[in-house]
Amino acid sequence: MILALQLCGGIIAAALLGLFVFGLRRRLIQRPGGTFDCSLRLAPEAEPETSVPSGKGWVYGVARYSGDRVEWFRVFSYSPRPRRVLERSAIEVLHRREPQGEEELALLSDAVVLVCEHRGVRLELAMSDDAQTGFLAWLEAAPPGQRVNVA
Repeated sequence: MILALQLCGGIIAAALLGLFVFGLRRRLIQRPGGTFDCSLRLAPEAEPETSVPSGKGWVYGVARYSGDRVEWFRVFSYSPRPRRVLERSAIEVLHRREPQGEEELALLSDAVVLVCEHRGVRLELAMSDDAQTGFLAWLEAAPPGQRVNVA
């Protein structure tokens, strides 16, 4: 009986510690400022224009501006390092669209989707309309001499 109580107490303590570390990690990511909620998925290479995108593949995350880069972190991860780093000079925005079909359930309610290309890899970023305005302004505010690729 005592062993069972100790085991249950240990499991509860481990779960609480795990939740605390998730919260602490997110706080440390957001501490420098310039962060926004941003879901990401790698876009299919040849997606027909007439097809409705599925809700599969979206990963919820937090993006942070860091100089001439955007660092993207998965929310449900313990890693202190960004999962993806997008350099301003290498990002090309192909077009903007509203979530369609199952995507509306997979993304936050006010999200818009930016279809981008970064170093030959096609990806989609879903963020709020305000975050999208800030992201596009950040892209266009590149130092003189850098190419800007905003459609």
